[in-house]
Amino acid sequence: MTDRSPARIIACVDTGVDDAMALAYLLASPAECELAGVLAGYGNVDAATAERNTRLVLDLFGRPDIPVFRSSTHPSWADSFIPDAGCARFHGADGLGGYVEGSRSGTGRSASSADSDDLDESDDLATAVPDAARPDGVVSVGGYRIDDPHANPAGGWRVSPFADGEDDSPRLDGIGFLIDQVRRYGRGVTVLATGPLTDMDAAIGRAPDIAGKLRLVMMGGTLSQPGNCWDAVAETNVIQDPEAADRVLHSGADVTMVGLDVTHRCLLPSKAADRWRSTGTERGRFLARLADFSIAANLEADPAIFAGGMPLHDPLAAAVALDPTLVSTFGIALRAETATGDFTGVRGRTTGDPVGLVTPDAPRVHVALDVDADRFTSRFVDRLAALCAA
Repeated sequence: MTDRSPARIIACVDTGVDDAMALAYLLASPAECELAGVLAGYGNVDAATAERNTRLVLDLFGRPDIPVFRSSTHPSWADSFIPDAGCARFHGADGLGGYVEGSRSGTGRSASSADSDDLDESDDLATAVPDAARPDGVVSVGGYRIDDPHANPAGGWRVSPFADGEDDSPRLDGIGFLIDQVRRYGRGVTVLATGPLTDMDAAIGRAPDIAGKLRLVMMGGTLSQPGNCWDAVAETNVIQDPEAADRVLHSGADVTMVGLDVTHRCLLPSKAADRWRSTGTERGRFLARLADFSIAANLEADPAIFAGGMPLHDPLAAAVALDPTLVSTFGIALRAETATGDFTGVRGRTTGDPVGLVTPDAPRVHVALDVDADRFTSRFVDRLAALCAA
């Protein structure tokens, strides 16, 4: 990989624990990666928190010069968004495993354990989201409508769930930046999406001419494995905005899907956290805390699958964006289901599109089904250890 120019990367993130690690990996790979900019949007956390977390990571690792744009604040099918308790369980109320003291709600509470602080059985949405605070229109709670029985707001959002920012300062246009980069570099720039595909959908919707020029590596979806949402069918990033995902998958862009089929085979063990912590640096303590938090949360959720550590979802996608040889892919016409019911599938599921069986030129997605897990995890731990010690 060192005999060619670094890959130019634009990252679309919803910065929680593994997004932060993915960003760190990109920064730890300067010979292979030129990180041109980051779009921070909703998903694991709200967009404002994702932006704050992204800036924190870039500052900590010495790259405050990289532009950060606050991007999509809600899915394309909704008017507003509330993070859910499931994401809080795996990322902490602050998105970074409690590294940031307090939460945006102003409670001053630090997420110091893998406790999701979700609603008690005696609670209801009327208590969690007061009518006075609830906006008009459709509200998404982690991909579910607020009146869906699966909607479960993160506890830290009971006080002020709809504040998207601390000020009214004008925000730079991240979608415009992404469009300009693709128009200028074509497939010489890779877009890495580790959150919902709302930003990608918005960019293609605004500038349809970029679709055929776009190279996208996405973390999300699953083809051969169960999902990680309530129904064990859908994957988290896709269920946030299935409509956007489906449009992107059919856009004609060059899409590589790095989903649960491969990320669940790349587990980070506790000894990696110990190694980073042993550097004695703030960077090492930061990454070790993220790892400790996520390892504990995943082990509690599924002791059988995650006995070996936390799944490196977003870091694997970042690594594939730099080195596609880490995975083997299967080309398939793919769709994201947008409804649940008889003859419609299950909302959020990524599955083969029957149109591809009868339409030879239907867009194909490269779905990662095999991964060189040992090569990736060793490289990941080594590079971040070197970054911590730098």
